[in-house]
Amino acid sequence: MRAAVRVGRALVRHEARLLVSLALWLARRTHGTGGGGTAFGYARGQTAVMFGFAFVCVVETVAMSVLLSDWPTVHAVVLFLDVYTVVFVVALHAASVVRPHVVDGGALRVRRAVHVDLRIPVERIAAVRRELRTTHEPSDGVLDVAVGAQTNVTVELTGPVTHVTLFGGRREVRVVRLHADDSDGLVRALAAGRPAPL
Repeated sequence: MRAAVRVGRALVRHEARLLVSLALWLARRTHGTGGGGTAFGYARGQTAVMFGFAFVCVVETVAMSVLLSDWPTVHAVVLFLDVYTVVFVVALHAASVVRPHVVDGGALRVRRAVHVDLRIPVERIAAVRRELRTTHEPSDGVLDVAVGAQTNVTVELTGPVTHVTLFGGRREVRVVRLHADDSDGLVRALAAGRPAPL
C-alpha cells in the first residue's frame, strides 16, 4: 500500500511539473537558469518528432469525436483523455525546452524534461569529452540521458553521485552520458570550470 501511495505521489508531482513547464514555455521563461549559470539546451533534436506526435494525437481526437458523436458519455470521456494526451505531449516537449542543462561555477546540472535532475559538483568531474553514441546498454554506474537515442557528451567522475529516479529510487553513477545541442560549448564550459589537477 505504501508503495502505491509513493508511486501515486510521484506521478502527481510529475504531472504538476509538466504543467508548470508548459506555463513557463508559454511565458518564454526557463527553470533553474538564474544566478549566473550558462544554459545548454538539448531539445532541438526532438522538436519535429514531438510536434509530429502531437499532430497525430490531434487528428485522432477529431476522428474519435466524429465516430463517438452518437454516444455522448463515451464521447466526453474519450475527448477529455485525447485532449489531455495532446497537452501532455506538448508539456513534455516544453519541459525539455525550459529545463536545460546548466553549468555554473560549482556544478553541472544534468536534466531531461522533469524526469532527470542530477547535480554534479565540478570537483567530482575527472574528465569530460565530446563523444557521439547512438546505442546505450544498461550498465552499473552509468546514467544515459539520451535525446532521440543519442548522447554526445560523456562525463567521467572521480567518485559516485546519487541519481534519484522518478519514483524515488536511488543509484550511484560514475559516468554520465548526455545530449546537448551545443556539445562543444558544454565541454569547453566544463573544462574551464574544473579545478586544475594537483
